[in-house]
Amino acid sequence: MTSPGEQVDPLPDVPGRRAAAGGGRALVGAAVGYLVLAVGLWWGVWTSHPTATTTCGCGDAARFLWFFRWTSFAVSHGHDVLYSTWLFHPGGINLLDDTSVVALGVVLAPVTWLWGPVASMNVALTLAPALSALAMFVLLRRWVSWTPAAVLGGLAYGFSPFVVTELALNQLNIAFLAIPPLIVLVLADLLVTQERPPWRNGLALAALVVVQFFVSTEVLVITVLAALVGMVLLVGWVAVCEPTALGLRVREAGMGLAVAVGASAVVLAYPLWFLLAGPAHLTGPIWSAGATARYGTNWSSFVSTAGLGSLRPSMLEFGGYQGPALVGLGYLGLGVLVVAVVGTMVWHRDRRLLLFAGVAVVAAVISLGPAHRYWVPWDALQHVPWIGDIVEVRFTLVVALCAAVLVALSVDHARGWLASRPVGSAGVVSWALVVLVVVPTLVVLAPNLPLTTRAVVLPQWYATRGRVLPPGRVVLAYPIPSSGLQSSEAWQAVTDMQWAQASGGGPEGQPSRAGAARPGFEVLSAASLPLGPAPVPTPAAVTAVRRALALWRVTTMVVPDQPGLPVYDRGRGAPYAVGFLTAVMGAAPVYRHSAWEWDTVATAPAPVPVGAVAFAQCTSGAVAQSTGPMAVPQCILSSGDQATGG
Repeated sequence: MTSPGEQVDPLPDVPGRRAAAGGGRALVGAAVGYLVLAVGLWWGVWTSHPTATTTCGCGDAARFLWFFRWTSFAVSHGHDVLYSTWLFHPGGINLLDDTSVVALGVVLAPVTWLWGPVASMNVALTLAPALSALAMFVLLRRWVSWTPAAVLGGLAYGFSPFVVTELALNQLNIAFLAIPPLIVLVLADLLVTQERPPWRNGLALAALVVVQFFVSTEVLVITVLAALVGMVLLVGWVAVCEPTALGLRVREAGMGLAVAVGASAVVLAYPLWFLLAGPAHLTGPIWSAGATARYGTNWSSFVSTAGLGSLRPSMLEFGGYQGPALVGLGYLGLGVLVVAVVGTMVWHRDRRLLLFAGVAVVAAVISLGPAHRYWVPWDALQHVPWIGDIVEVRFTLVVALCAAVLVALSVDHARGWLASRPVGSAGVVSWALVVLVVVPTLVVLAPNLPLTTRAVVLPQWYATRGRVLPPGRVVLAYPIPSSGLQSSEAWQAVTDMQWAQASGGGPEGQPSRAGAARPGFEVLSAASLPLGPAPVPTPAAVTAVRRALALWRVTTMVVPDQPGLPVYDRGRGAPYAVGFLTAVMGAAPVYRHSAWEWDTVATAPAPVPVGAVAFAQCTSGAVAQSTGPMAVPQCILSSGDQATGG
């Protein structure tokens, strides 16, 4: 290690410059330690029922349950893993255009077959921070001499506020960050030390790119952009300060990068075509009008613990993390920030520190949202194809990665410098720095430790009749998942894809992508989400809904009537829903298994004309509170008879 004023190698210190910190036992110890922490993070899962308990069976968690089930279902039934008509029937869903974590689904398919999608998702949620931390440890143990410094860096990365918050939000595609540190590891050897043949580095880099592609294309694009920034900074500095060193490395680095690009292109040629032009692929911005620019950081985001408190009420009511308010994605932790900044300033002659600090600053600037009074890069970048589809706040994952590197290197430098002093305080001060890094972040995360979990509850109809529906059934579940209340995707996943589903959530579930069914799509979504005025069965609304049902080839509609269901499972409520759909269908449903069911949607009679006043009388007050399950449908049909003089 070096003193603050000592000159070090002008090139960043990279793998091979010193013996790895620790050894095989250190690697195993770190892996076990990270796994124990991850299990503790998800203690509510592993001490209850991991096959039935997770963040919740709602919101994005419901969608990821669907993705895990579909992958295993497709493999065992010979279907296309990348495309399904079991959602958004009959057009289907292109899984590469969504957050489908196909790679994780394939690897964990045996878990899904044995114990179901809740278990496999819980395994993935638990492994995500542990493997991300371990990958960072593997990178850092080649750069530091004190093993705890590498362990600390892994902890600061894999269990960072960014990762913990994304896990709580069940954004598994973003929270699984094991690949980026390994990409850095390979690039370090490819660009600088070049100990391994360039073709080997190229193939390793290609393999990592391919895996990341099937985990998250968003993280892949962010990682590639960050790597390009790092290479520009590195090459620019070397070109100015050590031009001879640059010339010696360009040929091998170029060869390795060419191999990486070529091998990646060969393996990903078909998946890329499938993503861009395959069945049910998306065109234009992933989200309507590119409206992801609402989620950027500001300069206080990196030090403020205010977090996502403003989103908590809507998450509790409409589906999402059910625990206390979460820390914002930009928050680094006061200890992490202090050690990283001070360490970089003191040991600035270590070019690794300057390099990663530079990349962190660029990523932080890119993450700034445009909703400020000053220009930010995202004002321009949000209009760039592919890049504009990124949620800009997620560039803070690069900041978290760089901060972990800076912390580990700074602590290692401090210990090495103190060890050469006669005061004999190296151990005490080094561990004090470890505490300084860990404790402030732990205090901020403490209200959510362990993460809040909930049982995945199936309404009785789905737990019984939904499991034995005959083949070919297409169910329109209420609340409709395109409304943002996506629990029905969890119900479908847990019942082993026994039925196909009309509509769905995510980027496909937007009005602009509903085609000719858009008017009905919008009515049903508004009828499900209890925000704003509730639609009434006007002739135009009824016609639009029936048109959508025909286009989606719906055979069955279901409205659960189970006591105690949360808002995200019941929408505007059973009386309203059954009244509205009775008017649409022109026929009373069958009440069984605590749900109303229309099982002959395709042959439904003419709709029933019901005025707004009569509809309100039938779906509220004494009629809605009646103990008889058929009171509301009978009221609607009677009102229709009176309106037509029947």
